[in-house]
Amino acid sequence: MEEDQKVFGEVEFADNAEPRCPCLLLLDTSGSMKGAAIAELNEGLAAFRAELMEDRLAAKRVELAVVTFGPVEVVCQFGTVDTFQPPVLEAEGGTPIGEAIERGLDLLQARKAQYRESGIPYFRPWVFMITDGAATDKWKNAARAVSHGEQRKQLAFYAVGVAEADMDMLGELSVREPLRLKGLSFGSLFHWLSSSLRSVSRSNPGDTVLLVNPAAPGGWAMID
Repeated sequence: MEEDQKVFGEVEFADNAEPRCPCLLLLDTSGSMKGAAIAELNEGLAAFRAELMEDRLAAKRVELAVVTFGPVEVVCQFGTVDTFQPPVLEAEGGTPIGEAIERGLDLLQARKAQYRESGIPYFRPWVFMITDGAATDKWKNAARAVSHGEQRKQLAFYAVGVAEADMDMLGELSVREPLRLKGLSFGSLFHWLSSSLRSVSRSNPGDTVLLVNPAAPGGWAMID
């Protein structure tokens, strides 16, 4: 299996040697997301892919992976936007945030190793987590892993709370202050995310890119 993945990676990068901008989505699909929340999340994902595809450079450089939790599942492995098929998510189960973060970071580390083996430059990866609840598993190790990665500039971790999310816990998980989504405005959130990734993908790895503040007046987020 590992040999097959290595061969696939060599072919993949030979066809597209552009620097990569990896974005890992950690998405809450626990039972409390049933109804309007999961429907809006699915619509937002579809629009996210469509907007990124409109930018020819971003389509070649941005890579997406999706890990859901409730239970934890790797729904989409890392790949460029043209290969990304937005999943139709269903809500069930608990909220194993700690396990989801650790699984996602392992996935990210494996992808970065593929970049290095193939000589592909890459931007600082984004890890973007959306949840509407509190962790139903142990998450302290995950918090330490996030802090370790942030300190070494190995990743940028963003936490977004929906509805009754435990913002205090998210504040301990994330070095950056967590944001609360206004209502169920997933469409606005994913529009901001696609615009931000498009801006990053047009820069050079290591450059500082100024992003629009999502908590500014008219933005999709607020700070508790």
